[in-house]
Amino acid sequence: MYILFDIGGTKTRVAVTNDLETITAVEKFDTPLLYREGLMAVVEAVRRLSGGAPITGMAGGIRGPLNHEKTGIVSEKVLTDWVGRALTKDLSKELGTPVYLENDTAIVGLGEVHYGAGKGCDIVAYHTVSTGVGGARYVHGKLDVVSVGFEPGHQILDIDRTILGSHIPPTLENMVSGTALQKRRGVKPYEIAQDDAVWDELAKYLANGLKNTIVYWSPEVIVLGGSMIIGDPRIFLEPIKKYTVEVLDGLLPCPLIVDAVLKDEGGLYGAMALIKEKLGNK
Repeated sequence: MYILFDIGGTKTRVAVTNDLETITAVEKFDTPLLYREGLMAVVEAVRRLSGGAPITGMAGGIRGPLNHEKTGIVSEKVLTDWVGRALTKDLSKELGTPVYLENDTAIVGLGEVHYGAGKGCDIVAYHTVSTGVGGARYVHGKLDVVSVGFEPGHQILDIDRTILGSHIPPTLENMVSGTALQKRRGVKPYEIAQDDAVWDELAKYLANGLKNTIVYWSPEVIVLGGSMIIGDPRIFLEPIKKYTVEVLDGLLPCPLIVDAVLKDEGGLYGAMALIKEKLGNK
């Protein structure tokens, strides 16, 4: 039996798999803001799901950048009480099993690489566009080696600041994220009609960010996820592809660009892939 988890700023999911291919049961609950409460909520969910059976391994993702040892997070705007805590060590102590941790965006992408839209490709770029913008690169099925981490949402696009003005940092995240769109329009993204011209405008902005992904990371496929991409309403894939080809302007061929397919369970499938990697399962 293996345990999977996905700790987000709002919701936490804990799941069980016996074959590292399918999820047999899932519990979902609000993520406690206090670390000790959150830790014990995960532990109690694991004990209910496992029924006391031995656990071979446990892996999952958490919101926020990880420390070098990947035992916990080093900074966070929502889960502030979780910062600096040794999550993997505390879970391992409570449950008696090895625990492996990864950033939530990175582990969702890992799920898409092994079980979703990026399966079968050697070099995959994953981007999520939701309240923020994140992403990572994967080579031969593994998260690429980093010294600190990937933060593609913080790349500068609007250099002359004609779009956002002088008071907002001109990053990709501040141009296409749901949070940024809400600030500009004064309503939630899901309240904006699909036929509003802003969705095509966002596709153009995102395409410029994807050009940078292509020239720096040289992926075979770019997998796009997050509520702004696979939600309703959304930034449609076809205009993203069209504008990406335009901004590349023949410099490089445009790789395949596809929607993520695992939806809310991407992090859990990524946790399965992480356990396989760490425990050497085929």
